[in-house]
Amino acid sequence: MMDMEQEIRVIISGGGTGGHIFPAISIANAIKALRPDAKILFVGALGRMEMQRVPAAGYEIKGLPIRGFYRPLWKPSNIGVAIDYLKSKWQAKTLLRQFQPHVAVGVGGYASAAALGAANSLGIPTLIQEQNSYAGLTNKQLAQKAEKICVAYDGMERFFPADKIIKTGNPVRQALLDATISREDAIRSFGLDPAKKTILLVGGSLGARTINESVLQHLDLVKTSGVQFIWQTGKYYSADISEQLKGRELPNLKVMDFITDMGTAYRAADLVISRAGASSISEFCLIGKPVILVPSPNVAEDHQTKNAQALSTKGAAIYVKDADAPATLLQLAVDTVADAAKLSDLSKNVKLLALPDSADIIAKEVIKLAKA
Repeated sequence: MMDMEQEIRVIISGGGTGGHIFPAISIANAIKALRPDAKILFVGALGRMEMQRVPAAGYEIKGLPIRGFYRPLWKPSNIGVAIDYLKSKWQAKTLLRQFQPHVAVGVGGYASAAALGAANSLGIPTLIQEQNSYAGLTNKQLAQKAEKICVAYDGMERFFPADKIIKTGNPVRQALLDATISREDAIRSFGLDPAKKTILLVGGSLGARTINESVLQHLDLVKTSGVQFIWQTGKYYSADISEQLKGRELPNLKVMDFITDMGTAYRAADLVISRAGASSISEFCLIGKPVILVPSPNVAEDHQTKNAQALSTKGAAIYVKDADAPATLLQLAVDTVADAAKLSDLSKNVKLLALPDSADIIAKEVIKLAKA
């Protein structure tokens, strides 16, 4: 057994999207809070957003040349992807031999396939965190050799050995929980009127074409609704949307390509319209925010639809299909935000699904494995 004085070294791997990176950083912060002496090294995919976000949070990261497989899997272009995977696994083994971690943590995404695969072959204990209600391919493969599997939803024995599962929930960005600004001040910070109902539209850090189209096709409704909107378009779409809004007089529509302070944006909103990524859903549960979920159809195993259904069947969210959204989403949102009883029910039901202290619970499991 390792004595308490000896430092612990932890590898954390995964990424590709904010949904994987924010929980990974939350876990690292929780490990550091419990064991300030811990040495933590992240392993990500070169060219992906973790290579910027992780150093910005104060941690070192090494990048691997790993990429995701193209669907369907028999595509000839996957030969190059497979070669990059083998190269990445070899590089990961070298990294692990140098760093000598006591434990490796995978948060999903293809970067963790190589790093945790290498940890398994070197006999380093592993813990994986599955954020979705439908397990990803990488985690399903890594589960056989993992010591512990931390999940956010019930019924995950369908994918993983039941004796390894711990239901911890998904870690979320601490800043969201720490936001103390009042609803009125939050709304004023966006230059809007606290006396009016406010709808926040977010499509993830890159934006969501369908959610954006749902607004653009109904600008007349935006103008006459009596409701105000905070709209994060995503950097990818912002120039085109600015062009389309030229000459439109819409004082109740605040348009931004990216919202840095999401804690304040959530405080301002009476209702949120969002994609159904696991991290976002965990945030809505913890802050008790009424939400309309429009799952992205462009994700592996259609897991966002399954996430949205897991909430909507419990009356904890409203689910709108991506294909139906441009026609129906905006009118539904305007009607919902005017219905105080509906907002109250959504808020109450979504809060019941919250699992607080997730990062802390996972960090304790990581430290236990490191000391074993």
